[in-house]
Amino acid sequence: MNPRISSALASAAPGELVRCKLPTPWGEFDLHGMVDPTTGQEHAAMSMGTLNQGEPVLIRMHSECLTGDTLYSLKCDCGAQLEAGLKAIAEAGRGVLLYLRQEGRGIGLVNKIRAYALQQAGADTVQANRLLGLPDDARDYSAAAQMLTAMGIQQVRLLTNNPAKVEALQALGIAVVARVPLHTPANPHNRGYLETKSQRMGHYAPDDQD
Repeated sequence: MNPRISSALASAAPGELVRCKLPTPWGEFDLHGMVDPTTGQEHAAMSMGTLNQGEPVLIRMHSECLTGDTLYSLKCDCGAQLEAGLKAIAEAGRGVLLYLRQEGRGIGLVNKIRAYALQQAGADTVQANRLLGLPDDARDYSAAAQMLTAMGIQQVRLLTNNPAKVEALQALGIAVVARVPLHTPANPHNRGYLETKSQRMGHYAPDDQD
C-alpha cells in the first residue's frame, strides 16, 4: 500500500489532531479536526503558514453558528466574521481559525431558535437567554487552547471584539499579545444585536479603543 495512504488511515486518539488540505476562495488551508476527550464534541481548525516559529500567530476563535455561517442569516454577524477571519489570515499568510462546535454561544441550536422567537417578540439577545433560564454566554475555550498547544502555538494575536475571549485564553495558558479588531458592516436586521453585544456584553464597538 502507498505509504501516504497508510499514514492517512492511521486513527487519532481523542485529543489528537487529524489533518488534510482544504482549498478555499481565500487560498489553501490545512484543515484539522479533533475530538474533545472530555465532551466527545468534534472541533475543527483551519491553518495557514508555518506556525511554530516562536512568533505570535494571528488567531480567530469562531463558535459555530448554523444560521449565520450556513443559512445566510442577517440576524447576526457570524457568517461575515467567519469570512473576514479567513480572509485576514490568508492576507497575513500565517494564522489559524478555530471552528468551535458551540452553537448559540453554547446553548445549542434548538435553544437558539427559542431565543430567536423571544427576540422576535421584543427581547434582546441577553434577555432572551435569561427568560429561558440560560446563561448569557455558556462557551468554553478549553478545546481551543488544546488545539493551539497541539500546533505548537503559545502566543497569539487574537482577532476578536470580545474581551472575554482574551481573558479565557490567557487563563488557559495561551499568551494573548494583542487584540486585533474584527468588525463587519451592520445591517437593519442585526444592528440591535450588535448594540446589545456592545452595551450589555462588553464587546468593543468599531469606535472603541483599548
